[in-house]
Amino acid sequence: MKKAALADKERRLHEALQHYGRVAVGFSGGVDSTLLLRVARDVLGAAQVLAVIADTPSLPRVELAEAHALADVMGVTCAVVHSTELDDPRYAENSRDRCYHCKRHLFTQIGAIAAERGFDVVLDGNNADDAGDYRPGRRAAEELGVKSPLLEAGLTKAEIRALSARLGLPTADKPAMACLASRIPYGSPVTVEALGQVERAEEALKARGFAQCRVRHHGDVARIEVPDADLPRLVAAEERHQIVDAIKAAGFQYVALDLQGYRMGSLNLSP
Repeated sequence: MKKAALADKERRLHEALQHYGRVAVGFSGGVDSTLLLRVARDVLGAAQVLAVIADTPSLPRVELAEAHALADVMGVTCAVVHSTELDDPRYAENSRDRCYHCKRHLFTQIGAIAAERGFDVVLDGNNADDAGDYRPGRRAAEELGVKSPLLEAGLTKAEIRALSARLGLPTADKPAMACLASRIPYGSPVTVEALGQVERAEEALKARGFAQCRVRHHGDVARIEVPDADLPRLVAAEERHQIVDAIKAAGFQYVALDLQGYRMGSLNLSP
């Protein structure tokens, strides 16, 4: 990573934020939105920035609490919207454009609260690497005028982590996180019950030290993805038995391990 190139991207990020003025940041507490919120605060001042968290069944409760804590530490006012995407059958039926309908609901609600409080522009944390995955939610953001300054500056995930580390943000090394609905294969309905099963199962894995993990929901079957380096520890007899018990307690009948290991957006590769 060349320092000069990163410095140029950081400058472009600052310029974009200065251009936007008062901003409402769609904030999840993840790597990208945390850096965006922190830089927006530093460039514009805390009074010019609003963090908006979407409280939805697809966001783990642990992540919700961490997002609140991060906004508080940064001294940024935080608002919460209770997203209603599950009430929309176009979302709940879980077609391949599920994310589009989710983001339409989310950014409409964020836009409303931003306008009500006098903030000019809604920002999201999309970055330059996101173009490599299937992201129909990006189309919804563009339709609603949501801006993506990290993407505009050309910042990659690795560069965002580097800047986060330099700023001392606790999210610098945080594992990638996507909404819980991304664990459910297209065509299988998204329900509160299914999301809860995934959340409980993944929390059980994280409690046992598997920080980067996914539990894909295939009806009665939980399909576990962990990085290759974690596979030997997971299949060791004592660890494996305890994990099976914990995931069955989360509501699954069968527990399977994906031998391809963890990969982002693996369900997007399905036909």
